[in-house]
Amino acid sequence: MEEKLKHIIQEEVFATNKKEKPVSKTGVEQAWMFDFRNITLNPAHLNLIAKIFWERYGSKYPFQVCGLEVAAIPLVAAIVMKSVEKRKPVNGFFIRKSRKKDGLLKMVEGTATDEKIIIIDDIVNSGTSVMKQLAVLDGLGKSVSDVFAILRFRESGYYQFLKERGITLTTLFSIADFGLPFNTRTEKKFLGDVFKTKWYFKSENPNYFYVVPKSAPALDENKIYFGSDGGYFWALNQNDGTVVWKYKVGIMGGGKSIFSSPTVYGDTVYFGAYDGNVYALDAQTGKRKWVFMEADWVGSSPAIAPDLGLLFIGLEFGLWGKKGGIAALDLKTGEKKWEHVTPDLTHCSPAYSKSKGVVVIGSNDSCAYLYNARNGKLLWKLQTQGEIKASLVFDEKRNTVIFGSLDGTLYVVDIKTGEPIFTYKAEFGIYSTPVIHKDAVYFSSFDKKLYSVNLNTQKLNWAFNTNGRIFASPVIVDDKVYIGSNDGRIYEVGAKTGEMTGYFQATERITNKIAYNEKTKKFFLPTFANEIYCLTRKEMLA
Repeated sequence: MEEKLKHIIQEEVFATNKKEKPVSKTGVEQAWMFDFRNITLNPAHLNLIAKIFWERYGSKYPFQVCGLEVAAIPLVAAIVMKSVEKRKPVNGFFIRKSRKKDGLLKMVEGTATDEKIIIIDDIVNSGTSVMKQLAVLDGLGKSVSDVFAILRFRESGYYQFLKERGITLTTLFSIADFGLPFNTRTEKKFLGDVFKTKWYFKSENPNYFYVVPKSAPALDENKIYFGSDGGYFWALNQNDGTVVWKYKVGIMGGGKSIFSSPTVYGDTVYFGAYDGNVYALDAQTGKRKWVFMEADWVGSSPAIAPDLGLLFIGLEFGLWGKKGGIAALDLKTGEKKWEHVTPDLTHCSPAYSKSKGVVVIGSNDSCAYLYNARNGKLLWKLQTQGEIKASLVFDEKRNTVIFGSLDGTLYVVDIKTGEPIFTYKAEFGIYSTPVIHKDAVYFSSFDKKLYSVNLNTQKLNWAFNTNGRIFASPVIVDDKVYIGSNDGRIYEVGAKTGEMTGYFQATERITNKIAYNEKTKKFFLPTFANEIYCLTRKEMLA
């Protein structure tokens, strides 16, 4: 039967540019590809695959089968149907690539029982789809015993992460069976499983629809702070993830989403909320110190100027003549000291430079604004071609301010004049805050890439590809760049080389930057579903 299937694959699945024009996901013409849809939607071929599966796994019954949408769905269905003929009923279900945004908001379609699970797929290549499924099943507390695939692209050693978990990988064929060589990069050790989860927390009432940056965590010595869609602001113990206190925003107790990332200064934590208010809470108790209530929405995150005793924050209004702006508030009382109105919503977070005495912010009107931090005097305004959503950063060494726009451009601008020194064009919009490390700036884009650009030569150092759009901002720890993607991964990439040195697969998409505690060596990974993973790199474990 397997020889028959091999012949079918050769004739109907294996496509070369001699007969057709295979095109990669990036739009590049390829020499060859495998398209299993030609046989997984054919009843006779599908029945043959199911027969082969049962020959291999019949003796391991009972079990259940699952796969990732879309390719695995007909395979799972065929195996389940064949189980009726075998009089060995098998439960089947499939896992979504991303959570459904309406209805019951499911990641899993069907019901996973407590029986051991066999993951089914047509092709196993990088291991991405398998890692995704394992993350989901781990979250459900389910056990995977085997992975079954028709075709394998890599050397067996590449899938070491399965061996470490006691999971058996079975493939019917490899690309070598069709006269194709294995990629030499497959000889490298698989680098995915380098993080260990210390604890996991999920807040109340997450909103799965808005896949945008939400409240990124902030740390003090022993607590982690962040806001949630359900209107709660949380303080958790960094050691074990237990709730120290929580605070529900909304003066009338109604609760609104919190997209603003908190800032901790002294014994106070500051943040904004979509009830239109800016809050100052006691960091130890969660009791409110003051609240500023002039806006309609506040998605901006506060910037602190301790030397001036001020807090800067962007504001959003639903008024006819007033749409957005920036306000400077007294740190102790919340009293407004100055305000500047912009013609559109200001979701962007401000950045403050003590040495220059200025504060900068972007707006949905596609402009960046630089002000005298003390009195609010506008010093310059720079027009771009796209909304500016994420915070700008100061490069004090080069006297520049750096930011990205939804026009897909990274701007490096003279602080004094507001004139661009140079720009770098990504393929799509930028919704992240750049980070400067040594002589390079690192930023991400909707084109699924993390970029490193040399600030001296103004040229690209490298670009690293992920498998999803990137909203998150990068973080650098010990010459490693950490970036989250909509593919649900946090990637660890060498700052100098641009090569991946490890990653962690979460269940949900990652739209916010991580937080890192240098003292404890713990990473705090947020997802757009208001989850927090506390991670430790394995070699950092005590």
